[in-house]
Amino acid sequence: MKDFLRKLEFPAFIKDSRLTASVIIILALSLLGSIVAMIMNPLFGLAMVLIFILTVACVGYGAYILAGNANNFAVSLSYRIKRSEQEAMIKMPLGILLYDKDRQIQWANPYLQLYLKNEDLIGHTIASVDPELDKLINESLKAKTAENHVVNWDGHQFEMVIQDNLGVVYLLDITRYAKIEKRYKNELLAIGQIFIDNYDELSETMHDQELTATSAYVQNTLSDYAKNFNAYLKRIDEDHFLLLLHMQDLAKMEKDKFSVLDKMRLETSRNNTPLTLSIGIAFGSSLITELADQAQSNLDLALGRGGDQVVLSQPGKAARFYGGKSNPMEKRTRVRARMVSQAISELFKEADRVFVVGHASPDMDSVGSGIGVVKIARLHHVKANFVLDINKTNYDVSRLVAKMEKVKGDNDIFIAPGDALEALTDKSMLVMVDHSKYSITYSKELYEQLRNRIIVIDHHRRGEEFPENPMLTYVEPYASSACELVTEMVEYQQPSSGKRVLTDLDATAMLAGITVDSKEFSLRTGTRTFDAASYLRSIGASTMGVSELLKEDIDSFLERARLVSSLKMIKPKMAVLCGPDDKEIDPIITAQAADTALDLENVEASFAITRRNKDTIGISARSMGDINVQVIMEKLGGGGHLSNAATQIKGISVKEALAKLMDAVDTYEQENE
Repeated sequence: MKDFLRKLEFPAFIKDSRLTASVIIILALSLLGSIVAMIMNPLFGLAMVLIFILTVACVGYGAYILAGNANNFAVSLSYRIKRSEQEAMIKMPLGILLYDKDRQIQWANPYLQLYLKNEDLIGHTIASVDPELDKLINESLKAKTAENHVVNWDGHQFEMVIQDNLGVVYLLDITRYAKIEKRYKNELLAIGQIFIDNYDELSETMHDQELTATSAYVQNTLSDYAKNFNAYLKRIDEDHFLLLLHMQDLAKMEKDKFSVLDKMRLETSRNNTPLTLSIGIAFGSSLITELADQAQSNLDLALGRGGDQVVLSQPGKAARFYGGKSNPMEKRTRVRARMVSQAISELFKEADRVFVVGHASPDMDSVGSGIGVVKIARLHHVKANFVLDINKTNYDVSRLVAKMEKVKGDNDIFIAPGDALEALTDKSMLVMVDHSKYSITYSKELYEQLRNRIIVIDHHRRGEEFPENPMLTYVEPYASSACELVTEMVEYQQPSSGKRVLTDLDATAMLAGITVDSKEFSLRTGTRTFDAASYLRSIGASTMGVSELLKEDIDSFLERARLVSSLKMIKPKMAVLCGPDDKEIDPIITAQAADTALDLENVEASFAITRRNKDTIGISARSMGDINVQVIMEKLGGGGHLSNAATQIKGISVKEALAKLMDAVDTYEQENE
């Protein structure tokens, strides 16, 4: 009876309250029917009682058989599960290793023994059996992360899971899947656009035969280069090519440092037809449209930085730069200057207020070009001001401000940043002069308020940090200064009868800006620089006035002399000047010291390192042209020109900044070996 009751105990999945209730109701109704039948007819009632008893017996027996079968099924299933677990542990492609606190092996499944190649494992330490595996285990334990580690061991890739508290290591061989993933990544598509920087300018001076030969040379050179890296090249215009390639081939190109840049420049120079290339390449997205847009943006960035370089990036990530070794070639024409001048005039007419802003710690070029833009806006009867706190300026700018406050018409040009924020409206416009990096703009609050209504006028190479969707961009990296660009714009303004765009002092300030940035017409100076200076001189600029504005006070001169006296050669033809770590030095003095170092024999590039404020170290870099200081400064988060660049680094000392500079210089030399 006990055995019957034990077997009658239903398993959990059969114990359903609804089923039990249904059985009880049926039995209750059968019993009730028997009682009613007994009352109505004893014989019929007796038959019903017998049927009820038989029903109860059948239900009980059925339950007995069902419970027994269910228990047998559960036991059989449990056995099969345990057996399969054991088989999986032994035969499945998953290595399992048990070890004790002394790292001695207690057990390893047969699959892992195939890799260990040692039948006698028990009792030996992991290090004695396989030092490489022991090293991987130690590195994974030191990482202390919850993520599984992917390791390379014995020529295979494994996903490693360690439960050190239990003394268990699991190694899942994922070599096949890793190869599939690697192949997928290697075969991702990259899109590139190649542009011949100065093809139009050179073709204008060639006869048909020379032009055909040059065009064929360019096509053959680029085709051979693409063929070497299994890339597809398609010419879509005389000076424009499309490039398609896989990531694995792009990696080889990058390792080659895009040698086609140097090949094209050097070989065409020998034939007196120097051609340079600008290349924008995008990768890292499965969307072809996104890659195409990014490739175009990268090409625009390469052109904006002066050409002769490759810009390589994936959407949303920082770009990498290659090339940029040559000085940007002068490509602008007076037609472009006239078109920009007219376009900016039309934009000013649509604004109710124009604010012009320079970079932080504005110099004479920043202020001079800003004054020129203000005067262009006022010529069209638009209220305009240059944003500047006149109580916090450099000595040359403060001297200019003092002179302008005495001249009628110039005494209201400057406006404090706070007053500008209060005066701006939805129709106001912001003009950024002498810079395009919004992180170094003079008033970041003003930039944020007017970020959708911005004009950029700059002569520095364009960087990644550039305003989004500016209304007008005039970035010409071959120009000597922003004042040179603005001067050409002024030339094409049409003032009303007898009205001057610039006063004598305005013209003098702009000439001073050109003088400062061209280092007295010795660096980055083209024919257009002298044309601009000649025009300013013709409308009243005074060379004596320039000398007065740029005069250096005694304290600044002595400070610069002390900084120059710290000069040390860190590389052949490279000098560094370091200021004291506990003293803040004006960035203008720092830049002047770097300029002065170039006047010394055997110095082709100079770097001046000083403290700007308690949190920031500034580095000013100058070059005679053979060493690209812009590339070096970009490695430290800065930028500028090939021969004139700078950066600012926060949270370090002068000594630490010097160490970072040395690393950047070493990297630059390795890239240009």
